[in-house]
Amino acid sequence: MTRRELIQKTTMALGYSISAPTLMGILNGCYIKHELTYKPVFFNEGQALLIAELAEIILPRTKTPGAKDVGVPAFIDSFIREVYPKPVQEKFLKDLEAFSKATINKHARLFMECTPDLQKLYVHQVHQEEMKKQSTSVSEGWWSEGWWNNNKAERPFFLKVKELTILGFFTSQQGATQVLQYNPAPGPYQGCVPLASVGKAWAT
Repeated sequence: MTRRELIQKTTMALGYSISAPTLMGILNGCYIKHELTYKPVFFNEGQALLIAELAEIILPRTKTPGAKDVGVPAFIDSFIREVYPKPVQEKFLKDLEAFSKATINKHARLFMECTPDLQKLYVHQVHQEEMKKQSTSVSEGWWSEGWWNNNKAERPFFLKVKELTILGFFTSQQGATQVLQYNPAPGPYQGCVPLASVGKAWAT
């Protein structure tokens, strides 16, 4: 729904014209207040909030915990600081800023200022585009090049975030025990079990 349609439908529902302050709110957008649940060690607050939203869009809360619930944003923040080489860290931050600003051309606002529906739509579009790029990179020798190298074969930015999100989620306690099958050790061991009796992949 466009803002024009929203104004028309709201006016019809109310039975009278919208007041000036309310109209300005619709035109300018009413943004959700985002808050961090951890103290970033690598990102600044704005970057950390953006990463948190991307992670939650990738793995939202359903019947099982979402990315934010299990601490994925804090994991990504710490992982990049502790594991990524300096040049890769700098490239990641540049790509993160570019991602944040890319929605200005389409929606006249930064990614974090977009509505949740627009954010999800944009993420879906970017994901589709980057999956195509990665397929091309793999066919041209992406695996032999290595993603650490800062070259054209490097994994696209959003797919890096997706990779880190999934890694952080399934190595968390909740992700490993509530989503994957979990066999605590020490415990009973069955060397050969029909997959049908398991139902899903094992965490360990």
